[in-house]
Amino acid sequence: MFNFGIFSTGKKKSLDRGLEKTRESVFKRLSRAVAGKSKVDEDVLDNLEEALISSDVGINTTVKIIDNISNRVAREKYMGTAELNNILREEIASMLGGEGAEQEDFTVPPDKKPYIIMVVGVNGVGKTTTIGKLAHQFKKRGNSVMIGAADTYRAAAIEQLDIWASRVGVNLIKQKHGSDPASVAYDTLASARSKNTDVVLVDTAGRLHNKVSLMNELGKIKKVMSKVIPDAPHEVLLILDGSTGQNAFEQAKQFTGSTEVTAIALTKLDGTAKGGVVIGISDQFKIPVKYIGVGEGLDDLLIFNKMEFVDSLFSN
Repeated sequence: MFNFGIFSTGKKKSLDRGLEKTRESVFKRLSRAVAGKSKVDEDVLDNLEEALISSDVGINTTVKIIDNISNRVAREKYMGTAELNNILREEIASMLGGEGAEQEDFTVPPDKKPYIIMVVGVNGVGKTTTIGKLAHQFKKRGNSVMIGAADTYRAAAIEQLDIWASRVGVNLIKQKHGSDPASVAYDTLASARSKNTDVVLVDTAGRLHNKVSLMNELGKIKKVMSKVIPDAPHEVLLILDGSTGQNAFEQAKQFTGSTEVTAIALTKLDGTAKGGVVIGISDQFKIPVKYIGVGEGLDDLLIFNKMEFVDSLFSN
């Protein structure tokens, strides 16, 4: 049995607001699924399946959830529709990974200094914005932060990071447009080490036109980083746009096949009814969703906690 407890008021409000469209979409469909029914039968399960797929939970994960509920219905012989919400909450929570794995805050491992995060993801998913918000969150907690502009293929990417670095008040290491990305990464880590910086965020180019090129480039950047700091990067953070639904799954496949992704940040959940993509991606890729973006504000990047997420998804 999962414990859906009481969560911090400020974060809960942000999460509730960010998941509003998904919650409305899911519950309208769930309401239709159980309308006029007193018990969970095949029709209810079929309608529930449609509701989950329409919320971009994904077919494979949806089938798992429906199969698990079907097995419970078969064991218990009679299950009223009033029980369905609680059962569904438990099943969704179980798809979001093991208990106790969630990070509580924007903390930095005490034995990793500087703590190096390499950020990957296609253009347009909110990569630059997420880097800016992460820098803000880490700095707010007393850490010194440096950003490396290693996406040198887009002049706009360097300019946008420059704006974010100035806005947040952190150092930016950059070279001119078209420079070698690995060279920027090297300079960034060398500077961070010399300045005794706590956290380093290294942006990378968001291109998927050729998987081999992507793999080679990310591999080169990682190799160069390890020459400066042997165990760098400590985290490879994949940014995905939650509003793109199944496209986010495809991007996750490409990047997890090209580099060792250790964590995921899902952005733009506030503008979509497809928030169910969090559930499917967690289940299918077995990579922790670490951050979720639920708004435009600097503080609208939240640490993902599965219990808070499920509680918010099912709150009335």
